[in-house]
Amino acid sequence: MPDKADQVHDLTPEEVARGLTEGRYLLVDVREFNEVSAEAYPDAVVLPLSIFDPDEIPDPQGRTVVFACRSGKRSVTASLAAQAGGKPYDSHLAGGMLAWKAAGLPSKTGG
Repeated sequence: MPDKADQVHDLTPEEVARGLTEGRYLLVDVREFNEVSAEAYPDAVVLPLSIFDPDEIPDPQGRTVVFACRSGKRSVTASLAAQAGGKPYDSHLAGGMLAWKAAGLPSKTGG
C-alpha cells in the first residue's frame, strides 16, 4: 500500500512563488485566522484546516491548487482531504511558511 504522502506532490517555495507570479497556481493557506493575521502569504486564499471543506476552494480557473501552512504538515492533510472529497488537488508547499521565509520570499502582515 503506498504511503499517503506519495499522493501529495512537494513544491519548493521558489516553484510556488514562480507559479504564483506566472498565474499558474492558486495558493490555499490552511492555517488558522490568528496565524494568518500575524503573517500571510501574498495572494493566498485562506481556508483554515479546522473548518476545511474542499467544496469551499474557489474555482482555480485552470490554475493548479497548492496548499500551504506553517511547516508543511497541515497542507498535506488538506490535500489528502481534498482528494478524498473528489478534488484533483495534490500539490503543497513543502516546508510551509518556514521554508517560504527561509527562501527570502515576501510575506505580509495583517492577513
